Amino acid sequence: MRKSLFAIGLLAAIGSVQAQNVLLHIDDAANTYVSEGALVYSGGGVQTRGDGTMDIHGNVMVVGTAGDAFKTITTAGADKTFGGSIMLRLNNPGSYATSTYGQLYIDGLSQANITGIVSKEFRTDRHGNGNYFQQIAMPFSGKVLGSLAAEFSKNFNINRYGDPILKFDHFNAVSNHFTNLATGATSDPTGYYMLKSTNNNLNTSTPPATQPTIAPTPVGSVYTLNGKPYANLASPVTLQNAAASVNFGSGGNSVNSYGEQYNTYIDDSFEITAGNGPWAGTFGKNLYQFGNPFLTNLDLSKIGFVENGGVTDGNNITNIWGVEYSPGEVITLPNGATYATNNEVQTYAQGSGIPIGDVGLVIKPMQSFKMKLRDNTAQTLNFNTLRRFANTVRAAATDYSVVAAKNSGAGAKGTTNTIKQLGVIALDATGNEIGRTYYVVSPTFVTGHHNTIATTVQARAAGGNVLGTFEEAPTGGYDPNYTSVYSLYINEANEDNFKGKNVKLVNFNPGVKSYKFEVRENAELINNGAHQLSSGIGFYYKAANGTVQQAKQGDIVPVNGAEYDLYYGEPSNVVLAATDIKAAAPVRTQVVYNSAIENYIVRFDPNWKKADIEVYDMSGKLVISKKAVDATRDFVIELDGKIKNSYIVKVVSDKGDIVNTKILK
Repeated sequence: MRKSLFAIGLLAAIGSVQAQNVLLHIDDAANTYVSEGALVYSGGGVQTRGDGTMDIHGNVMVVGTAGDAFKTITTAGADKTFGGSIMLRLNNPGSYATSTYGQLYIDGLSQANITGIVSKEFRTDRHGNGNYFQQIAMPFSGKVLGSLAAEFSKNFNINRYGDPILKFDHFNAVSNHFTNLATGATSDPTGYYMLKSTNNNLNTSTPPATQPTIAPTPVGSVYTLNGKPYANLASPVTLQNAAASVNFGSGGNSVNSYGEQYNTYIDDSFEITAGNGPWAGTFGKNLYQFGNPFLTNLDLSKIGFVENGGVTDGNNITNIWGVEYSPGEVITLPNGATYATNNEVQTYAQGSGIPIGDVGLVIKPMQSFKMKLRDNTAQTLNFNTLRRFANTVRAAATDYSVVAAKNSGAGAKGTTNTIKQLGVIALDATGNEIGRTYYVVSPTFVTGHHNTIATTVQARAAGGNVLGTFEEAPTGGYDPNYTSVYSLYINEANEDNFKGKNVKLVNFNPGVKSYKFEVRENAELINNGAHQLSSGIGFYYKAANGTVQQAKQGDIVPVNGAEYDLYYGEPSNVVLAATDIKAAAPVRTQVVYNSAIENYIVRFDPNWKKADIEVYDMSGKLVISKKAVDATRDFVIELDGKIKNSYIVKVVSDKGDIVNTKILK
């Protein structure tokens, strides 16, 4: 029978009065159990001794001074160098993506006095198929990288093209590999690490059946990583000069210090929809990749604006463009199509800093994320004040605290020109989400293709996305200049000059059976079942052979066909006649890079049934020729990754439509 946590804490405090710099002491064989949803606070140091344990399923907050200690010691008083004393549990490993988990917050202690080893249970989506890199944060100070071998049941080496551990270098736009795995991790706690996997032997979504863990968690259900946690970081991170001096070359063909072409690994979901397109302007520059350095969540919802007259979370990144997190798990459908889940993007409106797209973005412990700035103006990112126990973002009018009131939205209220957002979530036959996209409007947004990066909030749909919208013509419908170039994950239009006109929504996956609508204003969800926004206007949708319907918050509607129209404001009959009925759809087949499978794919127009594909190298040699390819699934262009070259891809439909494009490998 479990003892009362309050009673254990009281006894621990009484028994620890002689332990210098330790307020909470858990003695040999004693157990402190922190239940899911509970919060335990210690106003000073914490220590376990011998087989004493803290079994954390909820939240533990340790706030002290520089002289306080965080320790795990043996019965003889020496520092323990192995885990099993302070455990952060994954409460439901079988549903790890939605499971709650134990969290630990440490504030005020000096890093030198944090010698205790914490055991963190860990599972996440796999980030690719076959040979791929799993992307993780490393929230442990001085962790010996070689210790990951036992924790992941995977042998790493120092061979860059073997099974390395890499860490991203913002300034040189390259991932460096570690040449000595016996030393501790680098001093940068915000590091973004990549662990090489071969033949799925580091598949963090399915740990090996023999993977050891700490009871009572079943063997093989989680990975357990051990190390000394971080307290406050010494200073905010400076954001400036990411790839500032790097010359990517024409088409990204220049090489890094290892002789690798930039176009084989640099991806920028933001720049390609604005300015001069890929490998021009600031493509690949002002791009930062981080890992969560803490064993608590990070709330990134308000880093782009000043709150309540003061910067309450310590951040005001005035030139932030967007944040992308989780490269996503690769899923293969029965029909052979592949897509990546959980590849989420949040952009920020220039000036107001209001988040757009996947608002409410919270970064979990051990999760990585990517951040893009609009220019190279120096900014700072204070990780210390972003920590949050809740898995939802902090309320807009609430000053910062790790235990601050939660909120379903993330926006700044009270602005005159609000941002209206329609999220379309694709569901499969069982009601599970397999993709999403966003259409946003405001009086300051730009209709059609952007020619500047200064204000756009758009983001390209990644190669694994199963649906997206397309750039709109001024009168509505497709802009044919861009239909075969890219589709959009976040699409913007001006609510005044584009009111009542249609944006084209297309899904590329026959597994999509219904759409769910999510409606927000200034990032806040409107009431369930509501349609009208503060302007007195709302969003609408229409199937190809249907009628215009209101898009209401939370509604789920069946999908009938691959192509839909989205509107802000009810369309007039003139608009319908001009853009919906008479206009012929252009070719929507695209050749895009899918980072989840580390290869280019052909994503076919949903109206295509069969296609012929030819791939030529730059000498004119035919290297791939496929006839009558099934166009209901993505086609992976399987090129030798060791050969650096440019290729011309020619795709011809069974009806004679032709798409030609160039790719760089």
